[in-house]
Amino acid sequence: MEKTAGELLVECLLNQGCKLGFTVPGESFLGVLDALYDRQDDFRLVVCRQEGGAAFMAEAYGKLTGRPGIVFVTRAPGATNASIGVVTAHLDATPMILFVGQTSRGNDGRTAFQEIDLRATFSSMAKMVVEVNDPERIPELVSRAYYTACSGRPGPVVIGLPDDMLTDRVRSDVQIGDPYQDVHTYPSPAALEQLRGLIAGASQPLMILGGSRWSQEACDDFRHFAESFQLPVATAFRRQDLFPNRHPLYVGSKGPGVDPALESMSDADLLLVVGAPLSELMTRAYTKMAIPRPAQKLVHVCSGPEELGRTYQPDLAIACDMPSFARAARELEAPEGPPKWKTWLTKGRASYEAFIKPKVLTETHADMARAVSWLNETLPDDTLICVGAGNYTHWVLRYYEYQQFGTQLATQCAVMGYSVPAAITASLLHPERLVVAFAGDGCFLMNGQELATAVKYDTNTKFIVVNNNMYGSVRMHQERKFPGRPMAIDLTNPDFAQLAKAYGIPSAVATSNDEFETAFTDLAKAKGPALIELRTDPNVSNPTATIDDLRNKAKA
Repeated sequence: MEKTAGELLVECLLNQGCKLGFTVPGESFLGVLDALYDRQDDFRLVVCRQEGGAAFMAEAYGKLTGRPGIVFVTRAPGATNASIGVVTAHLDATPMILFVGQTSRGNDGRTAFQEIDLRATFSSMAKMVVEVNDPERIPELVSRAYYTACSGRPGPVVIGLPDDMLTDRVRSDVQIGDPYQDVHTYPSPAALEQLRGLIAGASQPLMILGGSRWSQEACDDFRHFAESFQLPVATAFRRQDLFPNRHPLYVGSKGPGVDPALESMSDADLLLVVGAPLSELMTRAYTKMAIPRPAQKLVHVCSGPEELGRTYQPDLAIACDMPSFARAARELEAPEGPPKWKTWLTKGRASYEAFIKPKVLTETHADMARAVSWLNETLPDDTLICVGAGNYTHWVLRYYEYQQFGTQLATQCAVMGYSVPAAITASLLHPERLVVAFAGDGCFLMNGQELATAVKYDTNTKFIVVNNNMYGSVRMHQERKFPGRPMAIDLTNPDFAQLAKAYGIPSAVATSNDEFETAFTDLAKAKGPALIELRTDPNVSNPTATIDDLRNKAKA
């Protein structure tokens, strides 16, 4: 009565409640694939076309569920391809477990076929890197991986699986243990009382929500807390779905542009930063707050204590997960009467509303401001919006308003190639909902091969490829620093609509906003994936400037 190590690993994952994983198959973990053959009704293995896409899908799973996204890849080529998803999970604090098929035990350092040192490769981007040499330790290490990936500041774990180990046999009665349980940390009564006092003493407070380990309940609790104290609320870069954007207390999102929420940091006398790291983008290259001691009173709440005091010394530091802090904050008693900062709140909200009014910069091509604003008015509130990286994202981040938690799927590290695989995961988890993936022409072709995956699993994903035939973000920065000297930014693209049709995906090309609105209305009704190529003006660089504007300003 024995089982293989591969079968034991699959049992441990099922025991953790894992029912979905992603892979590009490899001969180095055939023992796992064989074990999954008999568990296909219990575990859905999504077969992808490149390990980077598979890792992005797993990272998106972690974002959407709060549970580790699972991905299986082969030795050095697969592991290094997948590293982009691992570093994204690290930078975005997303739970994820990467299983890497490895060379046989005892061959370390012999230049074995596709040999790689996992610890040396992933130690700077993973919370834990371990290789399983004894199959009876699989339950222990899988449990540890779940606790490590999910606790404190979440992040990725990498586990090596030597191919010969996976076919070892172990006792059938080996102890698997219990599933992972959420580990909660709570704010102390003294910290909550100090927080209440700091808010009461403020004249121009600003609350900023960000980071990970959120839930719908936590967002609801924070909304109640903000309403009780009438606090102005901003969201961190690409975390706009943590607070309803149409709520009168919402004053904008931190980002790389000149958004009103970022500008208000300088004038605030109290910053309540919940969940978000005080990063370069949050502080405009660390210029909005003095280092190490900000002029503003600072309350910083993070699930990982290592983030507290990293750059800025807070007046009040609280190591706590977001749901626990949100519940505690909801119970705080607000002072009676109108807040002292009513004028400050009104000004912040007015600045945000002015900021999201579309500015049309072209009359000869499709205009992104008008397109995103039309989608904002048209799409259901539960639509999942996915973006990768590039200047096209500026319009989506500026003009689309998020009303529900879990409807914005984007990376804080702004990595290209993310939106296509992320949208596939979103549709697999929520097949009943509409998923819209924006990608620039450069961004799309970094993982465009995953259209095959979208077709294979019939995902309800609508892809919008914003085509200006260049790496637009790089061009923008070149014009600012080296005006009139563009280099390495021109792209030769396929006909994206014809490419989609080659995969069997309904598609259209839009060169005007009227064509875009008609095409999207028609294709949104189609079952399964669909694609629109939106051809835009190459001279339009971002929501506020053309290439000509940037060049002339830099030369002035």
